[in-house]
Amino acid sequence: MMKNPSRIASNVVASTTLAIDSLFKQMKADGINVVGFGAGEPDFNTPDNIKAAGIKAIEDNLTTYTPASGTVELKEAIVKRVKEDFDLDYKTSQVVVASGAKHNVFVAISVLCDHGDEVILPAPYWVSYIEMIKMAGGVPVVLKTDEDTDFKITAQQLEAAITDKTKCMILNNPSNPTGMVYSKEELQAIADVCVKHGIYVIADEIYSCLLYDNIEFTSFASLGDEVKELTILINGASKAYAMTGWRIGYALANEKLAKMMGNYLSHSTGAPATFAQKGAAEAFAGPQDSREIMRQAFEERRNYIVERMNSIEGVSCIMPQGAFYVMMNLKQLIGKELHGVMINDADDFADLFLKKGMVATVPCTGFGAPEYCRWSYATSMENIKEGLNRLEKFLAE
Repeated sequence: MMKNPSRIASNVVASTTLAIDSLFKQMKADGINVVGFGAGEPDFNTPDNIKAAGIKAIEDNLTTYTPASGTVELKEAIVKRVKEDFDLDYKTSQVVVASGAKHNVFVAISVLCDHGDEVILPAPYWVSYIEMIKMAGGVPVVLKTDEDTDFKITAQQLEAAITDKTKCMILNNPSNPTGMVYSKEELQAIADVCVKHGIYVIADEIYSCLLYDNIEFTSFASLGDEVKELTILINGASKAYAMTGWRIGYALANEKLAKMMGNYLSHSTGAPATFAQKGAAEAFAGPQDSREIMRQAFEERRNYIVERMNSIEGVSCIMPQGAFYVMMNLKQLIGKELHGVMINDADDFADLFLKKGMVATVPCTGFGAPEYCRWSYATSMENIKEGLNRLEKFLAE
């Protein structure tokens, strides 16, 4: 008789964002006129200087292994970039390069957590965080937030959730899926609690370059030496430089943790592709004007989508401050029938909206927010207008 696979693996749930995107792409391939707002990636091409660096690396036969935690050249470019962007000082020995920021989050959780350790996770959370915690044998402790608190936790909430089993917390700022940004004062209050209890913080700041309304970004690790020592800072090339498929993310941590993360990588994936590291070194060390061009386009789209969504009866949203997502509030529709279907949660709405309204959004049930759907505005203004036209028609019929 065949033995059962791992209990941990059996409890891991597939990513809902990828599932929605996959269904959307299949419908599109089948010739169905569907508009998609699911994918979390910029709709811009990788800048030419970065592509050229990757192409040159291949032509120069830079196609062999690099050190597991990344090349010295790339680490030096990352150190330079975080100094310029966040006024943070790190050594190359504190930099860990992996196959995307997502991969670095997974390795960070794996390095920090023993079986049964608790990981504090503010909700709404990015769908993969909760599964990563489970995969590492950790126990997610979810802190609920809502529009009333701008989807942000307070220091008091954090303090109340801490037990003797708490090992770390994950703080995604700016947030996917909410797009909200913590102020320096809010972060300092949270940091004080973490230092008091000696709790590690996995600070996922992958959207740090995408802030609007002249809001200033504060990196969690910049809040003092004690905070920095407890922080594993996560960032990467994917969102800021339209390099999602290049799979380059980085972590910055104290030297002990960085070495442990490097050890994990050396026995699992090894380093990302050599040519991709060359491209990323150019991204971080080269001209930065492409970031601002994309940021301005996202801000214009955000302004449109929020104003228009709030003019449609039955749904609403608050103004996100960063990233490229908006959370559509479905509370007025929960418990009602639409097109003959009872809407119990965001899953029901998103499924019906895709099939009847021909629009793909992401239900936030997998994000710990079952009364919301996430729209990505990393798509053309034309698509945004068409999607909202379809939403208005779908809710009016």
